[in-house]
Amino acid sequence: MADHEAGELEQALRRAVRGDVSFDATSRALMTMDASNYRRVPAGVVAPHDTDDVAAALAVCRERGVPVLARGAGTSIAGQATGLGVVLDFTRHMRRILSLDPERRTAVVQPGVILDDLRTAAGAHGLTFGPDPSTHSRCTLGGMIGNNSCGSHSVAWGTTADNIHELDVLTYGGERIRAAQGLDGLPARLRDGIRSLAGDHLALLRTGFPELPRRISGYALDELLPEKNADIARALTGSEGTLGVLTEATVRLVEAPRARALAVLGYPDESAAAEAAHTLLPYGPLTVEGMAADLVAGASGLPKGGAWLFVEVGGATREEAYARAEEIARAAAEATTDHTVVADPAGQRALWRVREDASGTATRMRDGSEAWPGWEDCAVPPPRLGAYLRDFRALMGRHGLRGTPYGHFGDGCIHVRIDFDLMTEPGVRVFRDFSTDLADLVVTHGGSLSGEHGDGLARAELLPRMYGDAMVGLFSRFKDLWDPAGGLNPGVLARPRRLDQDLRFDVLPRRPVDVEFGYPHDNGDFSAAVRRCVGVAKCRNESVSGASVMCPSYRVTGEERHSTRGRARLLHEMLAGEVVRDGWRSPEVHDALDLCLSCKGCRSDCPVGVDMATYKAEFLHHHYEGRVRPAAHYSMGWLPVWLRAVSALRMARPANAAAAVRPLAALAKRAGGIAPERDIPELAREPFTRWWRGHARSVARGPNTARTVVLWPDTFTNHLSPSVGRSAVAVLEAAGLRVVVPPKPVCCGLTWVSTGQLDRARAVMRRTLDVMAPALDAGLPVVGLEPSCTAALRADLPELLGPDPRAARLADSVTTFAQALEDYAPDWQPPRIDRPVVGQTHCHQHAVLGDAAERRLRERAGLTGELSGGCCGLAGNFGFEAGHYDVSVACAEEQLLPSVRVADDTAEIIADGFSCRTQLDQLAGRPARHLAEILADHLP
Repeated sequence: MADHEAGELEQALRRAVRGDVSFDATSRALMTMDASNYRRVPAGVVAPHDTDDVAAALAVCRERGVPVLARGAGTSIAGQATGLGVVLDFTRHMRRILSLDPERRTAVVQPGVILDDLRTAAGAHGLTFGPDPSTHSRCTLGGMIGNNSCGSHSVAWGTTADNIHELDVLTYGGERIRAAQGLDGLPARLRDGIRSLAGDHLALLRTGFPELPRRISGYALDELLPEKNADIARALTGSEGTLGVLTEATVRLVEAPRARALAVLGYPDESAAAEAAHTLLPYGPLTVEGMAADLVAGASGLPKGGAWLFVEVGGATREEAYARAEEIARAAAEATTDHTVVADPAGQRALWRVREDASGTATRMRDGSEAWPGWEDCAVPPPRLGAYLRDFRALMGRHGLRGTPYGHFGDGCIHVRIDFDLMTEPGVRVFRDFSTDLADLVVTHGGSLSGEHGDGLARAELLPRMYGDAMVGLFSRFKDLWDPAGGLNPGVLARPRRLDQDLRFDVLPRRPVDVEFGYPHDNGDFSAAVRRCVGVAKCRNESVSGASVMCPSYRVTGEERHSTRGRARLLHEMLAGEVVRDGWRSPEVHDALDLCLSCKGCRSDCPVGVDMATYKAEFLHHHYEGRVRPAAHYSMGWLPVWLRAVSALRMARPANAAAAVRPLAALAKRAGGIAPERDIPELAREPFTRWWRGHARSVARGPNTARTVVLWPDTFTNHLSPSVGRSAVAVLEAAGLRVVVPPKPVCCGLTWVSTGQLDRARAVMRRTLDVMAPALDAGLPVVGLEPSCTAALRADLPELLGPDPRAARLADSVTTFAQALEDYAPDWQPPRIDRPVVGQTHCHQHAVLGDAAERRLRERAGLTGELSGGCCGLAGNFGFEAGHYDVSVACAEEQLLPSVRVADDTAEIIADGFSCRTQLDQLAGRPARHLAEILADHLP
């Protein structure tokens, strides 16, 4: 579309609709892709407020012949949520549950309702919505209806089509239709056309569709048969937005079991598990999910075996559910290698997380090579699954491909990511040849090309192989009845585009981009690192669960560009250069990354290990190369230098006095780019390293047989919170360890990394390696107290200094305070404190270091309770930078501040990170302490 045409379309839409109209580069770039291999660039995005807005937008587009795509959360895996023309984004405004009737077990929802929101509302009445894809925390009902989604519980509750009562839709031509059973409510042209289509082809409609529980491919024209009373709602479900735009749906709810138990059955191999799955269906399970060791190697809690079935059952009580799960385990015992039964909800959630993250973890093979969807969810009759899987793996072998199948074994539906080479012409040819061969194989086994995610751009071209030309001709005729102008999601299902067109890799650079970080998990290729994001959108979860962190800024703003996926999409488009055209100088990417807290939560919580904090640092380095930076980059990026200077000049007391004078503090904050709402932290009058020199002279050193550890004097501990360092020394020495401190100043370089000053960070890190060389040569462990600095030593330093072997040695030697006590003083007993705790697990601790040792140490000390997940919101320099205060506070209000406000006065408030302690001090007015300080206070 020409620029002037796009401009006229935008203005016409702004005049016609009350909702949001966005034709800017950022909004378009965010909608170019879903969770598939495909990419199509829209002209603009409309977020309608209501049905009238949808009708108005359709009228504007119809008048100009502009295609329209209805989109939910964009987690579709076959490309049907990508499109040209105007995208209707239902996730912003049309996301209400309009009514819920517990007696009739129905709910009326708008298309943007998130599935988990509906399940929560229904759960108050003991009900739920049966279909539950692994993206249940962010997928929308509209998207589920468009794709006829299923999920792991379909053996009990069926597909989305099985749970639909009525649909309100708007056609591209502007007709408002309520689709249910029967033709009476339809316009005459549709009523007559459907009667003719069905009546003229009764035999084909009765015999041309395979009988299996997961037949999603094509249009469900068999629902038009007279014996089914022409169920139009079911026929529209799974039509992928090609027939009408959904504006409202009446869905059926089912009774939720009061208790559930999970039997995890181990089998020798995948084939054994696949062949056993259908034999368990007579026991009435809720789920029968399968996966093999090549997908979940190393996952904890699984019984012995090479493949597993997850079989969930329900009951009126936990005991009843457990007994039913045990019955299934006993019935399967002859074929299984081992089993475990879990009735504890937390234990079940931990195991299910392994399965739900599979759509992301499967995108990387064990050797790190990339794997892609495209043949994500074929389905065959469940008794044929074992034979099909053997043939499937053999076919991959003949084409030189690898993949890790998993999925809904009880329904005969298999998910898989395959290591297609989609970056070269020969690789794309293999992708096409394999696709046609696999389509034939699926049909040979009596299956469906799609068993859950729809055909989209990935499989629609191959529908004649499954249905034959006559049936596919009826698909086109059905499409033309509803959408004669062809304006709704063209190229999908009817008259499809080729499966090797529109690949999202086509626009990416073929040569590696010149970057600073090593990206060791992506062979140094920044483009491959960005490609890690496949769009499953776990980062779009709107509430933090458990200890998870990702993605705090999205949860505050609700804007896609502030999600990890949104930022990755913008980086992808920056590399492509078509929509985002300014490369590293792109304002669109800069603005999206501006609210990234660099919490690194995505590094651990994202199923594919996207590390947006690193990508942000990389971008900022190039964005400001040769240019004046924001003031905060100089004030806080160079913080170690300024603090060291204040210490050397013995200026802490006058600096603190000046900061206490409001006009002087305001002037300093304005000059330094610091948020005016923030208080400047007080500087320590005696840095930790100065105290240490006196301590080292005054105490008798431990015997030579004592294990020596190097205590890392990070900038925050040294100059801002030296009591943490003093306390750590006391505890480590009480545990019988000999503590030493580097003889010269050292720094992890974190503040320069987080502000993208990577040349300076690299220089600082190299000096640090020079100082640490003797300790590294001696094999001494390095104990970190500040989680962000410890994580920088573990991750950022080796990724910036990859060729220097000392970098890996230092990273490998770094340990946390609790881990050091556990590893090097295993017999030491901490003092018993026996008090409840609240506070924050530092996000870098969660993402990079892990907190298992800290949990065990707290337990041994009698410190009971859980610390908050999420992010404190201060996040180093982020919360201090001007313009970030409101987001910073909102992040803290998500979990941390509420937990502290309701805490008992006897509770210990723990926050090992200086940022977390500062946030609590400034926002809650309650001091928090490092675990080392609490333990030191209770030493004998």
